[in-house]
Amino acid sequence: MSEETTVQRPPEPDWLTMTTGELIAYREAENRFRASAAARAVTGEPDPGAVIEWRELALPGRSLPVRVHRPARTGAALPLVVHVHGGGFVGTAVQSDWVTSHLAAQLPAVVVSVEHRLVDPEHPLPHAVDDGWDVLRHLARDAGAWGIDPARIAVFGESCGGLISALAAIRAREAGLPLRAQVLVNPAVDTTDAMLDHPSVTEHARTPTLGVPVLRLFRRLAAPPGTDARALSPLHADDLGGLAPALVVVPTHDPLADHGRRYAERLEAAGTPVRLTEHPGAGHAFLSTPGLVPQAGTARAEILAFLRDRLAANRT
Repeated sequence: MSEETTVQRPPEPDWLTMTTGELIAYREAENRFRASAAARAVTGEPDPGAVIEWRELALPGRSLPVRVHRPARTGAALPLVVHVHGGGFVGTAVQSDWVTSHLAAQLPAVVVSVEHRLVDPEHPLPHAVDDGWDVLRHLARDAGAWGIDPARIAVFGESCGGLISALAAIRAREAGLPLRAQVLVNPAVDTTDAMLDHPSVTEHARTPTLGVPVLRLFRRLAAPPGTDARALSPLHADDLGGLAPALVVVPTHDPLADHGRRYAERLEAAGTPVRLTEHPGAGHAFLSTPGLVPQAGTARAEILAFLRDRLAANRT
């Protein structure tokens, strides 16, 4: 991952006409910027109390990078937070260092951010969903080697990462893997034909951080013809009962705001404990841009408090 200060951000493409080659070229350039020192003014500085490193996980049929954050001082086995960054077809774990390193240092915990396969015609959304679940399952099974307490695990995702994390929580329930918590920030939880029908999509169709053309491209790549979009949409899951308690964080100036609101409603109706918090005036991906959006600090504090409570050693 490049850290050169000279890296320039690429111009925004024409989302609806870009070819696969143009998509790949754009995301490579964009991710170089997001991983650069130049981007820190927007994405925030890592917590100095955390040690950050890249690791490779051997998963079924593939090797996958993960970005590992640990407190500088460790003792007993720590809780695990499996994090998934936002972006869907673009993005890197580095863009979330501000929040993930802070959680590692301040909870404290081992925070592992998944560098999942990005969505494109060769890698539809199920591949990224499998990456999130396989990393969670791998770390839970190998908890001793990672210094993790397997009884204290949470998932945390942003945007498309929120979708991946929500589906991981559902898979964890089905597999009998107990989770203490799930944190879903501006989650995209509906990839069906109804994805763009929510009122917030119309109200905030062209915000500076997310617009309808990007959502149309994401949906086309995520759920190509022949894909069961309901299976990729936590909002449409048949059963949302018995899941880990959830914190759903919604910025109000976000096309996907109603995705989070409706998902919180469905969790509550199913009997899963859920807390919905809204941040007036904040836009999509605000947690990844603390240098621009003051509400990111408030959201980070509430996520820390929620996870500290849920991951406490004396909580049953």
